[in-house]
Amino acid sequence: MAFVIAFAGKGGTGKTSLAGLTIKYLLGKRNGPVLAVDADSNACLNEALGVKIHATIGKLREESLQAVRGSGDRPGGMSMEQLFDYQVQQSIIEANGFDLMVMGRPEGPGCYCAANNIIRKYTDLLSDKYPYVVIDNEAGMEHLSRRTTHKVDLLIIVSDPTVKGMQTAKRINELVDELNLGIDRRVLVVNRIIGNEIHELGKMAEGFGIKVAGFIPHDEMIFKFDLQGKPVFELPEDAVSVRTVFEMLDSLQIP
Repeated sequence: MAFVIAFAGKGGTGKTSLAGLTIKYLLGKRNGPVLAVDADSNACLNEALGVKIHATIGKLREESLQAVRGSGDRPGGMSMEQLFDYQVQQSIIEANGFDLMVMGRPEGPGCYCAANNIIRKYTDLLSDKYPYVVIDNEAGMEHLSRRTTHKVDLLIIVSDPTVKGMQTAKRINELVDELNLGIDRRVLVVNRIIGNEIHELGKMAEGFGIKVAGFIPHDEMIFKFDLQGKPVFELPEDAVSVRTVFEMLDSLQIP
């Protein structure tokens, strides 16, 4: 059974970058392979990993529905479920050491619940084939409240050094308890530290009842990579962000 790591937090905290660096860590330090799941409707984990998307779960669902509503002409007389299962398998992006599955946006207006349920189902089905699964969740708490993030070994709640980010982390932590989610461990990571605010943020987290796993310093190299369109996955291991994230993950004793 896979060891599942999920990321949650306010938008703009660098959650996706940390998810990308965690995949880099698992490939380099734990010999992977990894199933990466972009469970954010605004897909961008692929950019952090440096791979192109050719299909998303949301889009495939709409295409399957249109096939049923239309002529009903499906390859080999497949049922809709069989066709969709085949399409999902084909949509998985294969890269060097990891595979990527992307939720994406459903076409047109409507709720994301169906796409959420699908991503959960296929994450569960596929996780048996990988020693590690890394899930980058939507900003905020949508996936937690819809129970998409379940059967998780390690939930990493990401904040930036702001009151709003820390308050969101507090609410996520409380929501895990309220929903009685199947999460074994949860920790807080405060990203983009630029000054001497660590002590104050640590006291705030202690008051919230959240264990802090690490404080990740602001890294100009990430900013430069972003400007140049380079994935954070390709950051050198001596980059301050990579070193700090790797040390933090070492301390969490991921099997």
